[in-house]
This record gives sequence, C-alpha cells and structure tokens, in this order.
Amino acid sequence: MPASGVETGWFPISLRLEGARVLLVGGGEVAVNKGRLLLDHGAGIEIVAEALNPIVQNWVDEGLARHVGGRVDDEMLRQVMAGCRLVYAATDDRAVNRNVAALAESLNIPVCAVDDPEPSTFITPAQVRRGAVRVAISTAGGAPVLARRLREQIESWMPEGIGQLAAYMQSRRGHVSAHYPAVQDRKRIWEDFLDGPGAEAALSGEGARADRVLDQLLTEQKKAGEVWLVGGGPGDPDLLTLKALHLMQNADVVLYDNLLPKVLLERVRRDAELIFVGKQRDRHAMPQSAINAEMVRHAKAGQRVLRLKGGDPFIFGRGGEEIESLIEAGVSFRVVPGITAASGCASYAGIPLTHRDCAQACLFVTGHARADGVLDLPWDDMADRRQTVVIYMGISTLPALMAGLIQNGLPSDWPVAIVERGTQPSQRVLTGTLSTMADQAATASVSSPALVIVGEVVRHRVISP
Repeated sequence: MPASGVETGWFPISLRLEGARVLLVGGGEVAVNKGRLLLDHGAGIEIVAEALNPIVQNWVDEGLARHVGGRVDDEMLRQVMAGCRLVYAATDDRAVNRNVAALAESLNIPVCAVDDPEPSTFITPAQVRRGAVRVAISTAGGAPVLARRLREQIESWMPEGIGQLAAYMQSRRGHVSAHYPAVQDRKRIWEDFLDGPGAEAALSGEGARADRVLDQLLTEQKKAGEVWLVGGGPGDPDLLTLKALHLMQNADVVLYDNLLPKVLLERVRRDAELIFVGKQRDRHAMPQSAINAEMVRHAKAGQRVLRLKGGDPFIFGRGGEEIESLIEAGVSFRVVPGITAASGCASYAGIPLTHRDCAQACLFVTGHARADGVLDLPWDDMADRRQTVVIYMGISTLPALMAGLIQNGLPSDWPVAIVERGTQPSQRVLTGTLSTMADQAATASVSSPALVIVGEVVRHRVISP
C-alpha cells in the first residue's frame, strides 16, 4: 500500500483531499475531466503541461490551480511530486503517462495513468454527487465507457434534492438516538421515514414538515412485526418485481428455500438474518409446521420477516398454508406475487404456453407422488390434446408421468420439453416425446430445478438467431 494510505486499485470517494496537493500532468480534455473531480473534492491542483485547455487556463486564472511547469521533465517532475498526495498522468501520450507513473511509483506516491490500468496504482471511478451523497461506479479500469453509461443512468434517477435529504437525516441522528438507543430500532424508524411523506418533505427542503413526520414515528408505540410472502421469480434476478426488491432491502429476517439461486440472496440487505429452511424432495431442513412457527416467532418479536420463495408463493409454494398459520396467530402479512416458473422458463426456452393453432388452455400440475409412491393426478384432464400441461417438480417421477399420459390417451410421439435451471445462465432445454423423454433426461443427468412442458406448443419453439 502506498505511504499516503490510498488503497491500491481504486480511488475511495470519501478520501479527504481538501487542501491536499495533487499533481495533474496534462492540460487537455483528459486533464479537464480529472481536474473537475479533484476540484469537487477541494484538492489543490498543480499542473504540468506545455499547453492549457481554455477551461484549465481559467482554473489557473481564478487561482483554483497552479501551472507549475511546461515541458514534462523527469527532474522537474520529481521536485514537483514531493509532498503530493496523488498524481494523475493525463496527457494524450501513453508513453509520457507511463513514464510519469513510473516516477510516481518510485516515490511511493499513488498514481493514475488515465485509461491505462496497468501502470496505475489506483483508478478513479465514475461518480455521481448530490451534496454528501456520492455514488461511484468502477469497472476496475477495464470498461470506462460502460462506467460512464451507468453514471448517466444513475444521474437521471437520483433527484437533485437527495443531498438535502441526507443532510436532514444527518442533522436528526442525535434526536432519533435519544429516543431509540438500539441500532435496529433506529434503522426501523429511518426506513419508515424514507418510505413515507417525511422523505418527500426533506427532499423539498421542508424541514418543519419532515420534523412532524419524524416525531410522529418516534412517539408511536413500538410497531408489531409483519411477514411478507414474496415470490422471487424463476431464477433470473432481473425478473424480480420492484416491490419484491424493496422488501428484500427492508427485511430483518429472511426465510429462504433450497431452489433459490445465490444471486437472488445477494439482493437482500446485508445485515438481515438469513435462515435456510431448505425444502428438497423427501429431505426438509425444516418441516412446514416449524417454518410457520419460525415466521410467527420472529414477527411477534417485532421483526419484519421475509418469506422468500422461488416463483410465485401461491403456485405450488404452500403460500396458502403459511397464510392460514399467520392468520391463526394474529400476525399481519403481505403477499407479493412473482413470475411463476411456467411462464418464466417457457418464455426463456422460446416455448409459447398457448397457441391458437393447438393450445387454447394451459394446465399446471405438480409431479410429486403421494407418500405411498402413487401419482394421484387428474389424468383425464391432463390428456386433453387441446392444451399445454406444465408439470412442476416432476423430474423424480418422470418415467411414471410419461407412461401415465400415454396410458390415458396421449400418443407416444406427443411433444415434451424439459427446461432445467430456467432463466438462469446455465439453462438447458431438452425436447423429445412422451416415449423418449425419460431416457433422455436420465442420459443428460437432468436435475431440479426443472420444469416439464407437454403439448404441441413444443413444436412451435423458437430460438432467436
């Protein structure tokens, strides 16, 4: 690590540069971009360049920067670098920048060669700033144009008044702490404040109105807990609903299942308690009755409990059973639907679930067998050729499912598809018939999560070129 304490590899946006000397080698457009950032952080800029961009010249004229040299000379650079906190090599000559970087590194001074990560000991992320609120976007120097595009999107999303909101919240921290010494209680107050009219008032600079909202939250009795049954969708995190993402960020406790991809859990707030309830066929980490009791226990302790499920909570997700237990215990709840596996996986596999030429209906069934191993399914309904049948959790009983459909009237060459790990980068799709699919799945070692789609719509599968 360089002697100045700047972490190698990136530029911390909280680094204090007020009054610190920073050397900027270069006076063109590249230097303008870096100089603006440094001025925003209150740095004292010293410039070495033969020619100055009009903007850079204006900084010098106004006393915001000093032009300390023209021609880039090693001996002169060594003298100027002495006592500098950072060095930016921002000329349009790569060789010059690398030479400057080598000199700075030899003096143990952090250096950034612009758009050249290899000789740099730190990089500067693209930044968005609204008062004390700062967002940095970094691609480790590998894709600066992408970082700038992301910055543009964040710029359009962040309201101008968010700096005022941050300043208001900072000014009231002591007031809230006096009422609620416990960290978790304070977090709850501030989250409720941000979700309500108080945030709008502070964004607009209406401090008195914001105070009224905050004081009302502080004087209310301790809030009861709540349970949120949330559908996490079929796997792709981009298919999460905005409501689901919001609740994932506010939950105190998260109960999650086995089939949820790890990437979904990464969207949950970092300090939430994660409880794996791990449902798998014939092997439950926690029986349903214990899951119900766990939700009630945490909610009655005043916590916000997120019951995060794959797909949709009300489609083969036991959401109805869980709600009944919450009602019986007198616990408040909310249900947030998710994209169910049938629509998500079929779409990503290019298979329409309905088609006016062959399927005017769609039937969802579960392929789980009873405890005695018998498949108790509506076979007559499933064998209707004018529909699509989507079978959840049917891999373990696939041979019996395929045989049962044939025995109940569907032809042996009726189309079948299996979508394994649907909507995820590792998605795999197998197509075949009722007579071939069981062997195909065994040969391909198909495993859960996987969805079985039966019907002529499989023949209408489309794959984008």
